[in-house]
Amino acid sequence: MRAHIELGKSLAGILFASVAAVGCTTAQQPAPKVVSDATKPKNAAQVAQASKVTFNYTAKDRDCLKRAMYFESEHADRDGYMAVGTVVMNRLTSGAYPDSICGVVAQQRQFAPGVMTRVVEPTAEIELTDAADAILRGERHRGVKDAMFFHTDGLKFPYRNMHYVAIAGGNAFYEKRGRDGELQTPAPLPSYEVAMNYVPGQSLMPPQFLALVPTTVPVPIPMPEPVATLGAQPSMPAPPMEAVSPAAMDVVTPVAVPIPRPAVNDAVLRGSLAHG
Repeated sequence: MRAHIELGKSLAGILFASVAAVGCTTAQQPAPKVVSDATKPKNAAQVAQASKVTFNYTAKDRDCLKRAMYFESEHADRDGYMAVGTVVMNRLTSGAYPDSICGVVAQQRQFAPGVMTRVVEPTAEIELTDAADAILRGERHRGVKDAMFFHTDGLKFPYRNMHYVAIAGGNAFYEKRGRDGELQTPAPLPSYEVAMNYVPGQSLMPPQFLALVPTTVPVPIPMPEPVATLGAQPSMPAPPMEAVSPAAMDVVTPVAVPIPRPAVNDAVLRGSLAHG
C-alpha cells in the first residue's frame, strides 16, 4: 500500500513539473501582430501603387507631351513618337529637370523651337494620342533605355561621352556616360516604379509656357477733339444717348499682339543637346 502511495506522489510530481514547463514555454512566445482593416492592403493593385513614385499630370501636360513627340520626331510614326516620349519621361523622373511634363518640354534650348505654339496636323491626332496615352500608362521605347538626349540623325559631334542607344523618328538618342561606363546624369526611374496620376481641373503650367502664348490686348482708340477756328459756327449740340448707334459707341477694339521670337536654326538647337 505504501508503495502505491509513493508511486502516486512521484507521478503527481512529474505531471506538475510538465505543466509548469509548458506554461513557461507559452509565456515566452511573442504575441501575434495585429493588423487593422484600415492598414491592410485592399488588393494587389493598391500594394503595387503604394510602392511607386507618383507624378501628377494635367490635360495641359498631356498636350505638351504630344507636342514634343510630334514636332521632335518630324511627324514620323509611333516608333518616333515613343522614343521622344521616353526621353521626356526620363527627364521628368530623373530629378535633374523640371517636375512637370510641360516644364520639361518648355525648358529653354532643349526642344524644337515653336514646340509649344505650332499647330499639330489633325491627321496625326489618332496615332499621336494613342502613343502619348501609352507613355502615361508606363510604356517606353525599349531602345532608348536611360537616354535623356538626342539630336537630328546624321549630325556629328566630337564629345566622347555620347553613348548612342537608338535611332528613331529621324533622331539619334544617346546617354551621357564617362570612360568608366557610368551615367554622368541622374538615372531616371524605370517605368515600373512610376505612377502617373491624372489631376483634372488644375493647371501645372510653368511660367515659361505662359510667356509663349500670344495674348489679346485691348487698345483704346482716342476720339478726335474739336478744333476751334476763327469765325466758325458754334458746334451742334450732341445728340441724345439713345440716338447714338451701338457701333458708334465702340471705342475699345481688341488687337492681337504677337510676342516676337528669334529665329533659331532647328538643327543647331537640337544638336546643342550634345553638350547641354
